[in-house]
Amino acid sequence: QVQLVESGGGLVQAGDSLRLSCAASGFTVSTYAMGWFRQAPGKEREFVAAISWNGGSTYYTGSVKGRFTISRDNAKNTVYLSMNTLNPEDTAVYYCAAKRTFTYTLPRADYDHWGQGTQVTVSS
Repeated sequence: QVQLVESGGGLVQAGDSLRLSCAASGFTVSTYAMGWFRQAPGKEREFVAAISWNGGSTYYTGSVKGRFTISRDNAKNTVYLSMNTLNPEDTAVYYCAAKRTFTYTLPRADYDHWGQGTQVTVSS
């Protein structure tokens, strides 16, 4: 059974850091591009970051560029999102997603598998 499980979310203050993890089971992430998305209350789910199958290419949405880093450890079947200098606008449920392709992709509809999400709340 294909499964993605996010962890590492929580309540932090503005300026703090968090690292989210996404553990995959039921498939091998080394043949998948991976992405992180987020959904704030009352808003659509939006793209945050993506990484190619081997970590050689990454892409970030403008609002997180320079603050967030996506990475992967294929040996552990896990993808990470390191988030620094968090601000209240980063408050959302964060989801990881997998797409069976070598290069990264941005559109939400492209992704084959999704996790259940982890809540990140940043207080001012």
